[in-house]
Amino acid sequence: MADEQIVKRLPYSLEAEQSVLGSILIDPERFPQVATILTSEDFYIEEHKSIYEAMASLFLVNRSIDVVTLINELVKLGVYTDESGRNYIRVIAEAVPTAQNILDYARIVKDKSTLRRLIEACAEITENAFAEGDEVDNIVNNAEQKIFAIAQGSDQKNFTHIKEIIISVYDHLRLLENDRAAALGTPSGFTELDRIIVGMAPSDLILIGARPGMGKTSFALNIAAKAARDTKKAVCIFSLEMSKQQLVTRMLSSEGLIDNYALRTGMLDDRQWAALAQTAANLSECEILIDDTTGITITGMKAKLRRVKNVGLVIIDYLQLMTSDRRIENRVQEVSDISRNLKLLAKDIGVPVICCAQLSRAPEGRSDKIPQLSDLRDSGAIEQDADIVMFLYRADYYKDGEDEQNFAEVIIAKNRHGSTGRIKMGWMGQYTRFTDLEQPQESGEG
Repeated sequence: MADEQIVKRLPYSLEAEQSVLGSILIDPERFPQVATILTSEDFYIEEHKSIYEAMASLFLVNRSIDVVTLINELVKLGVYTDESGRNYIRVIAEAVPTAQNILDYARIVKDKSTLRRLIEACAEITENAFAEGDEVDNIVNNAEQKIFAIAQGSDQKNFTHIKEIIISVYDHLRLLENDRAAALGTPSGFTELDRIIVGMAPSDLILIGARPGMGKTSFALNIAAKAARDTKKAVCIFSLEMSKQQLVTRMLSSEGLIDNYALRTGMLDDRQWAALAQTAANLSECEILIDDTTGITITGMKAKLRRVKNVGLVIIDYLQLMTSDRRIENRVQEVSDISRNLKLLAKDIGVPVICCAQLSRAPEGRSDKIPQLSDLRDSGAIEQDADIVMFLYRADYYKDGEDEQNFAEVIIAKNRHGSTGRIKMGWMGQYTRFTDLEQPQESGEG
């Protein structure tokens, strides 16, 4: 009896659901806008789910959505007989006089749907807590994950029909048609690099590999500052090697073109003090969050990221210093577990994750010293899990006694989304800063 009462009290709005469907009948051109907010599963009334799905079917085959075509589609799907369908569709069509407030109605339906999912998640959390069938930390983490997924709108448990996904693709294509910059994911801030990888897409795991001293941390920090400044989103940096102060010192040097040695020794002239003040002011306006907890696990990272609003990019420095959440004796298997969970982390939070990684000594045994995918230390799983793998290479690093050449190469060795290639960049060692060069470099197909 108690369960039945709970079901009856589940939040929903009959009027809002009818008004959404009625508004679409009045103005079918608004359907794509509604589709960015709702899916059929957001409707509580089963009949309304079927009607919305029928509207989606008509939209996908470029047929007009009106009373006649909708009833015909519903009869064909076996939802109604001709007469019963006609009566209720007319009720819906007359439920709202205008489609002007359709998005407000859609948000009400979405809010009620979110509350129902929250109630369902809380019931599962309560059941798991009473059962005591797992470690307490795992029960808490799973509970947090459920709530976080609802907050992010990514908690759908059922299959999503391809037609609903196609509708979202259509909407994305319309966005690209009106805003070409939207074709890029999160920009790296380097023109040639973005041209080849087409920005850093949501859920991408991006690996920056290099031998020690090549500048992989500096490269990642350069991207972090540019992304935070350009996107106005939070950039979260997990530093397992360097302290917060060391990282920020590097960023001040790079962004303000202040000699890194002068910053570390405090021997700054008047110009450098002025540049430092301006750079500090600019960076303070950016939403850059740094965590230098030693030995943090991916579970720990995920828990902290869930509490950050508007995350746009995550940077981890670096992979070989991470530890797995599970006890694994074999280091290769442990790194494989970490790599797999890094990809799941990127997918769960829906933003690009950049992870720096050390390379083995193998490049130093080759005549050209150029890194390859096989040089990734500890595990080939890193190569498999990453969407993009890029290596940093500086020829002057291996040329003792010669003047610094001020050039570096970014070698895109793997790109799941397109081409690979080699990009020549400027390197300002005294400022730990990478820069674009004027002439673009050619890329190869991957």
